[in-house]
Amino acid sequence: MTAKIGVLVMSYGTPESLEGVEAYYTHIRRGNAPSPEQLKELKDRYEAIVGGVFPLRENTDRQVEALQEMLNRSGGDVEYVCYQGLKHARPFIEDGVEAMVRDGISQAVGIVLAPHYSVMSVGTYIKRAKEKADASGIRMEFVESYHLHPELIDVLSRRVSAKLDQFEETGAARGDVQVLFSAHSLPERILAMGDPYRDQLLETSKAIADRAGVTSWQFTWQSAGRTAEPWLGPDILDTLRELSKSQVKYVLSAPIGFVSDHLEVLYDLDIEAQALASELDLRLMRIDSLNSDPAYMSVLSDVVRTKASQLKVIQP
Repeated sequence: MTAKIGVLVMSYGTPESLEGVEAYYTHIRRGNAPSPEQLKELKDRYEAIVGGVFPLRENTDRQVEALQEMLNRSGGDVEYVCYQGLKHARPFIEDGVEAMVRDGISQAVGIVLAPHYSVMSVGTYIKRAKEKADASGIRMEFVESYHLHPELIDVLSRRVSAKLDQFEETGAARGDVQVLFSAHSLPERILAMGDPYRDQLLETSKAIADRAGVTSWQFTWQSAGRTAEPWLGPDILDTLRELSKSQVKYVLSAPIGFVSDHLEVLYDLDIEAQALASELDLRLMRIDSLNSDPAYMSVLSDVVRTKASQLKVIQP
């Protein structure tokens, strides 16, 4: 008989249509509706990148399907069943756990589509999933991070190298291209908490740079929230301005904190940062996102299987 292990694949979530933006934004704001100006700004950003079609939702669907297929590719006496759990949209994290209960799942693994751990990011997903799983009688183990997984470093290094090749093909010397690794900023107070987020991101950046033979690189932040407290910086827009002053002409953006094409990539980098780069006479390119690349699915499959080995698989 085959035992079943559920896999709760968690991510931030996005609205399914422009009509759903207000409810989505209200959920992010913990039940406080956005002002008309705030709502218009967010809708305008979505319309600027995709004209009302939401690629993050589609990307996440494909990632979950591809992960389930890869987990079950080799057969064996365990069947993996993947469920989505979104932080700010349906199906919510709790909905994913409830779906497991309906399907008779008693053991599961939770994983967030983000390689780097912070108590303020991945930690919040795990907390919600664990509380619901415990209340539902499901034993759930969690993958906290996989930021130095060899296959992850390899696939990201290859993406960096591919774009550097494109710079060379158009006449730029490889060493003249400044590589900017980036991730979503978080409030500065995580540093006083001893949070590993920044250190893990720097470790990933160095490993990729070493593998790709990159010597001109630095880390920067992006997409900070608009709150009164200070957030980790410098922001990528400020970094671009500083690079321009230093006579840098070629910049490669490597947003290693993100695994999918979504708003922080397609708008914050491809539109906002690109517009500033053009204004500063910088040539800016971005590495391709992982999305459902088989190499990334292999990373997720490996860490899920490793965590699943800690479960006592009970034969039905």
